[in-house]
Amino acid sequence: MSDKDLVIVGGGPAGLTAAIYARRALLDAVLVEQEALGGQVILTNEVDNYPGVPQTDGFSLSDAMQKQAVDLGADIEMTDVSSIKREADGRFSVTTATNSYMVKTVILATGATPRPAGFEGEDKYSGHGISYCATCDGMFYRGKQVFVVGGGNSACEEALFLTRFADKVTLIVRKDHLRAQASVAKRLDENPKISVRYLTSIVKVEGGDLPKDITFRNNETGEQTTESYQEGTFGVFVFVGRLPATDLVKGLVKLDERGYVIADERMQTNVPGLFVAGDVRQKTLRQIVTATADGACAANSVSAYLGQPVEG
Repeated sequence: MSDKDLVIVGGGPAGLTAAIYARRALLDAVLVEQEALGGQVILTNEVDNYPGVPQTDGFSLSDAMQKQAVDLGADIEMTDVSSIKREADGRFSVTTATNSYMVKTVILATGATPRPAGFEGEDKYSGHGISYCATCDGMFYRGKQVFVVGGGNSACEEALFLTRFADKVTLIVRKDHLRAQASVAKRLDENPKISVRYLTSIVKVEGGDLPKDITFRNNETGEQTTESYQEGTFGVFVFVGRLPATDLVKGLVKLDERGYVIADERMQTNVPGLFVAGDVRQKTLRQIVTATADGACAANSVSAYLGQPVEG
């Protein structure tokens, strides 16, 4: 078992930024990532809202973050974390498939993934006509038509946001009513660009490199209809919830009703020494820039917690 100051669990923008700041604070830290460094970001084809880095893509941006962390001497281990336990002395035992660590602090940066709607073609066109982030991708649908899947607050708020760009926004709601707050539903009803199809689900999306055909099901009658458009003239935005990756800390740390980790502005959870950063944290905006800010704050807080000099 290796003794460390810090284990960072997750290698997305939050985790990589935490690793950069941890190295700058001369902490003995290791970052553990189970799949690919960069997380969900590497699936994004176009990123044009990260300050100072216009017209890039998710892979290139995360690759630059990784290189910066490695150049600073960050220790990165590509493996699964199987458990995080808090010991009687207040330290944490972190077990991976290839190693085990006894550490004073942990930064959980495991992220959250969009909950898929489950229609045919969703995986194929993810990032190529199907999106899960209006803030990220809305501007690519300027003057086009978009379909928004979902009937809750998030879906309705995102539909309203998309009217800034799209000529027509159609909300696809599988039930006969919205689950959004009345004030949000009122704004939706008053917006001339938005229409709502109740008791409707998307069954299938087809096309070439980009979607062209979209098949709907009437959930009351079961009847299916297919609508065809010129390839690339419409998009589908899915907002049916997100799945925070909190399995490792369930029963250890306080979560909100949706499963996100609750923390203060210093990224400290209710468990001393356990910090959180990125999309796995309870917050209002989940973007690359907010994830990197969380990572910086978390590493800075770890440094202060350990009694080390912090970044000025």
